[in-house]
Amino acid sequence: MRPFVPLFALATAIAGTLSGQQAPAASSPGARVAAAVEPWVLQAHLEFLADDALEGRAPGTRGGETAAKYIAAQFRRLGLEPAGDSGTYFHRVPIISLTPQPTLAVSGAAATPLEWKKDYVLWSMRNDSAVSVRGNVVFVGYGIVAPENGWNDYQGLDVKGKIVVALVNDPGIQDSTLFRGKILTYYGRWTYKIEEARRQGAAGILMVHTTESATYPWTTVLSGWIGPQVRLETPASSLVAAGWLHQDAATRLFQRGGQDLSALSAAAAKRGFRAVPLDLELQARVRSSVRRSDTDNVLGRLPGRGPLAREVVLIGGHYDHFGIGAPSDGDSIYNGAEDNASGTAAVLAAAEAFARSGTRTARSLVFVGFAAEESGLIGSQALADNPPIPLRDIAAILNLDVINLYGRTRDVSALGLEQSSLGRAFAQAAAAEKLRVSSNEEALLQGSYFRSDHFPLARAGIPGTSIENGSDYIGQPAGYGKARNEEYVAERYHQPGDEVLPWFTYDGAVQQLRVTVRTAVLVANAPQQPTWNQDSEFRKAGEARRRRPVTGSR
Repeated sequence: MRPFVPLFALATAIAGTLSGQQAPAASSPGARVAAAVEPWVLQAHLEFLADDALEGRAPGTRGGETAAKYIAAQFRRLGLEPAGDSGTYFHRVPIISLTPQPTLAVSGAAATPLEWKKDYVLWSMRNDSAVSVRGNVVFVGYGIVAPENGWNDYQGLDVKGKIVVALVNDPGIQDSTLFRGKILTYYGRWTYKIEEARRQGAAGILMVHTTESATYPWTTVLSGWIGPQVRLETPASSLVAAGWLHQDAATRLFQRGGQDLSALSAAAAKRGFRAVPLDLELQARVRSSVRRSDTDNVLGRLPGRGPLAREVVLIGGHYDHFGIGAPSDGDSIYNGAEDNASGTAAVLAAAEAFARSGTRTARSLVFVGFAAEESGLIGSQALADNPPIPLRDIAAILNLDVINLYGRTRDVSALGLEQSSLGRAFAQAAAAEKLRVSSNEEALLQGSYFRSDHFPLARAGIPGTSIENGSDYIGQPAGYGKARNEEYVAERYHQPGDEVLPWFTYDGAVQQLRVTVRTAVLVANAPQQPTWNQDSEFRKAGEARRRRPVTGSR
């Protein structure tokens, strides 16, 4: 384990030395900022944040707090204004963790109750140590309300006090002419199913699992939903409990309720489907061990100039990882070098580039270190739920999560470019860096857009994207990037092996970051905020966000 003080001094000294240098002259604001991006700034911050001294940066730990204070110190050094709570750089994130012990049974039935882990998983949606719900069961198809697609599975239905059963994914998985075909929309995500059930006033929701529709096996359900369920501590709603049903168990339940699951699943993908009540009632109970803790997002503002300065463009990345855990080859510190000390270092390097170049934009720029991403996008959700900046004034978010440490490319990519006018700004920025924009088909199919810190803000109506690696590596054979990524996922992702490696190179990361800062300049100086495309599932939320009064947030 390397000593703490010398490494901190190294990071600060390198960054401080660079901040005193003058950026090369360039013709446009975007070009000036891009020219000020330096690989050594990235490397210095990355090596500090991923060091053993920070003990894996888990939320609520000494290492996580040290990382947050380091980010705030760098913001202060660069002259950024505090943009968090009460004139500080910190924005509180209250966390609650509930470890469930559930039961689920058909009410009044003599049959054996369903078997936890084999037939179902279930967790509490309240903040209490014990909850129960009893209600009639209604099959709501895919459980989607999507006006832009002419789709409403809850039409004419009152589910208050009832338990709804929904399919995951969306109708495009069965009919490629619906929604976006095989490309997963947010309406297909399990998180959406729960949110819509809550909006409709349901008391409980069970989602039917198949490997095809969920895109992962039942073993993944077990690994994710039988242990601690970590989320923001928020006020209670009508929704008491949520869970998954194994397909076999769901088939049996539907038979008990006088229905055929296969036939109803096929019907659910056709326009005009209407919800079907099942002739049965379920009783669910969940006892939970409860733990509460706090962590912080970190925000620093570079003020804009002119009448649009009240509005902001966010440039963010999460700084947390998994802390100290189960050892692997004698190493128990989950350093999270690539995921996501690299993205946090990039956020700090972007702030450095703006400060060094002296570039100021019409809208303000707010640089963010998000907390608790690995716990379920909790820090960014806290920012969306309780924003220190009115949501209507947040023009866009550019997210940096696992940046390219493998080498220079001829292309660059980002998630969600097809969703909003940010795609055009990103393409213009990439062209200025002589990079083409490539698409990531696998990311589209897997719904990767819904799995990083831009997403809770997108759900609140704020256009956003997350920068991705290109695939055409200079001086490397075809498939090099894919092979490197597969190696990372197999050997280092969420493992102690995700630490700073001697072969890391920072020139590819610099390419990505130069495109990012150019995009930020374009968006920050544009006359209007970015807009969602007409077919985006977030367009309605975006329109509602812009109608909110300025006083609607904190």
